[in-house]
Parts: sequence; C-alpha cells; structure tokens
Amino acid sequence: MADRGRVRQLATAALEAGDGYVDWFDRLYQAAARGEAAVPWADLVPNPMLATWLAADGPATGRALDVGCGYGDNATVLAQAGYSVDAFDVSAAAVERARERFGDLARWSVSDALAPPEAWRRAFDLVVEVYTLQVLPPTLRARAGRALGALVAPGGRLLVIARGRDEGEPEGALPWPLTRAEIEGLAVDGLTLVSFEDLLDDEDPPVRRFRAVLERTEPNGRTEPGDGL
Repeated sequence: MADRGRVRQLATAALEAGDGYVDWFDRLYQAAARGEAAVPWADLVPNPMLATWLAADGPATGRALDVGCGYGDNATVLAQAGYSVDAFDVSAAAVERARERFGDLARWSVSDALAPPEAWRRAFDLVVEVYTLQVLPPTLRARAGRALGALVAPGGRLLVIARGRDEGEPEGALPWPLTRAEIEGLAVDGLTLVSFEDLLDDEDPPVRRFRAVLERTEPNGRTEPGDGL
C-alpha cells in the first residue's frame, strides 16, 4: 500500500516518545486531508472478509460498533446488513470525512479503543475490529482487546480480522500480524472463542489473515441504543 513508510515513521516516533502513541493517527489523517499523505489502509470499500462474513451471517438486527472506522466504509456494510451502527475513530479528521461521505448512516464519534466510553459497556450485539489491534504495540494491544471485549452485550459477538503469523515467527514491521494465541487471549471476562479461520486473501501475493468470532455467554445488564449517548 502507498505511503506505508511514512506510517511506520510516525508510529516509531510515537513509540520513542513514550506517551500519546495513538495521536499519530490523527496527524496522518490531517496530512491526508491536506493532500500531503495517503492513508495506506483506506481502500474506500468495505473490508471483503467482513463483507463475506456478514453475507453468510444473514439479515441482522441490533446494534453494531465499528472500531477504528477510518473513512467509514465498514460502517456502510454493517448498516446494509441491518444493524444500527455506531462507528468511532481516534482521529477527528477521519471521523469528519466519514460523516461527510455517509451522513447519518451511523452515529459517528471520536473515541479511543484503549478507553471507550463507559456508556458503551455491554452495549453492542456485534463489535467489529478490523486491523486496529495490529497497529498497536503489544502492551497497548492487550489493553485495547480487553476494553473492546467489554463492549459486547450478553449473547453478542466480537469479530476480529487481522494479519496472521505463527507463534515464534518474527513480528516484522507495522502492521504487526497477530498470533492465534493473541486472539485466544481475548477470550476473557465472559467471552468465548467460537470460531477461528486461518485464511489467505485475494491479494497478489496472498496475505495470511485470521478471522475470529468471540461470544459473550454470561448474563449481565446491557445498554439500549441511545442510552448515555
């Protein structure tokens, strides 16, 4: 993808600074808005592995959350599937562009996967995480995974789509592929791993991807759409 070198420079500088790691995302989106950079993961179409999963899942009801929504394309396919959609990104510039492109198709907001609003706890029938965890360093990745899992309602699901690698295989450069153990590690606080797919995508050459679903089975209170928002 274009401009991946710039992304790695921004991420490395943020890691070396020691705090405010996620702030570089907004700097990238602001530069893109000025025409000075490209956002490498912004394909301006829904993620195909999300789209095929939703198609196989059938018509949906309830509330879905698009994590790290970027320019909003994944939110569109969630809405088309039948969900009432909330979508957020840590970058205000990204959220502004998504709102410009798709209007009120979703409830757009600026938030951080590391510390989502308390009003979202146990609020969503489906939480969709596509390539967000893998752009976080390991310590923040685990923290974000726990925070996102806490947003899944009783009976709801967390869908994770990421690049994949074997345990012990070098991490390489950002975006860092995840291991199966990292995805299995999301099965805490009442979440259970119910499906795990190890796939090759349609890129040339193909890239290894993981697509996993975790489900919350324990009873608990939940937040209805609009409560506290």
